[in-house]
Amino acid sequence: MPKPEGVWVVAACFNEQDVITCFIDRVLVVAGVDQLVLIDDGSSDATVESIREWMRSHPGSPVTLLELTRNFGKEAGMLAGLDYVNGRCGAAVLIDSDLQHPPELIKSMVHEWHAGAEVVTAVRNDQDQESRLKVVSAHWFYRVFNALVGSIQLREGAGDQLVLLDAVAVQAITAMRESSRFSKGLLPWTGFRSIELPYQRVLRSGGQSSWSLLKLFSYAMDGIFSFSVLPLKIWTVIGLFVSSFSLVYASIIILRTALFGVDVEGYASLMVTVLFIGGIQLIGIGVLGEYVGRIYVEAKSRPHYFIRRIHNS
Repeated sequence: MPKPEGVWVVAACFNEQDVITCFIDRVLVVAGVDQLVLIDDGSSDATVESIREWMRSHPGSPVTLLELTRNFGKEAGMLAGLDYVNGRCGAAVLIDSDLQHPPELIKSMVHEWHAGAEVVTAVRNDQDQESRLKVVSAHWFYRVFNALVGSIQLREGAGDQLVLLDAVAVQAITAMRESSRFSKGLLPWTGFRSIELPYQRVLRSGGQSSWSLLKLFSYAMDGIFSFSVLPLKIWTVIGLFVSSFSLVYASIIILRTALFGVDVEGYASLMVTVLFIGGIQLIGIGVLGEYVGRIYVEAKSRPHYFIRRIHNS
């Protein structure tokens, strides 16, 4: 069968009514873009209405809207878009619809794809306009992730906000149906030839980000626990160390009691030891629970998303 051609842009949307029409206009004027697929991830504002109004005023435009039944999360939204374009295009560009990532860079990404790259990733430069807290926390996440995960290494500033995937890469990403998806790690894990392009992310021109610090922390944990079992091994080592220390300490107490008799001193040190070991056990159980919880979710094998309807121009 002939290989699909053309570049399709895939963008997940969640409460982007203030910028979505501007986003559509900026994407469609980029040379090399053939289709734009928007995925509404259960927006509670007028995002869907804004998109449909734009489509009605531009009949025959290369825009498709996938309306999900509810908010399934960004990862599910991107997967829905990739599932839709899989087998229909020569390359797919994943991009956030909040206009923090310049659609104009797609032209350069398409050029690199024509030159032979299978994955083209846009990498933020050091002049990021995000808050200092987010920049610092992201920096430490990449350091921790790369230290715990040996099979892949994430480049700081690279991600899934703006990336081009060849058709073979799209097929590979959609073939992985794990529930706790972490696309930042899945992309480099596939091993396809990758090119990086620098860019500067800007502040949002409208709307508010739905990524709170708690959601970012949860997403970071998904990434670490999805790609590494080292946390389990670390707590095994900690358990062995604490047990060995306790055995030595118990031997000292027994020897001292045998030589000098029983006394009532040491109540404070005993309580500190009990509380310390109890805290270690609870943390270890929490780490174990993170893995067990993910096994539980995977075992249910629920679909990642449901589509209410598909709108075409």
